[in-house]
Amino acid sequence: MPTRTEHSSLLELVHEIATLLEGRHCTDVVALDVRGLSQVCDALVIASGTSDRQMKSVASEIEDLGKERGHRVFRSNRDSGSTWIVIDFVDLVVHLFEPDQRAYYDLETLWSDAPRIALPT
Repeated sequence: MPTRTEHSSLLELVHEIATLLEGRHCTDVVALDVRGLSQVCDALVIASGTSDRQMKSVASEIEDLGKERGHRVFRSNRDSGSTWIVIDFVDLVVHLFEPDQRAYYDLETLWSDAPRIALPT
């Protein structure tokens, strides 16, 4: 269980990533608090991209932002040329999907018990 300070730092990163995603024209950005529901991480950020190229570029920026904020990337499949890019910061996992893949995997329904994290507008 993260301390209050660690959770605050994580929420700040979630908000910064959401802002970055929206600024780079990703759509339907959602953040979920999965503490107590997942043994893998504390938060998820899910967004849709418009193309493989855009998603790779945004993923690279997210990785850089995480490093700047002291959150090391544990794993990323950014270079795989996928329709679903995952960036794993251990306590936070970011999912970038092409819209069809996002609809198919429907992570929001899978994690429907998780409260949404309010994002900056």
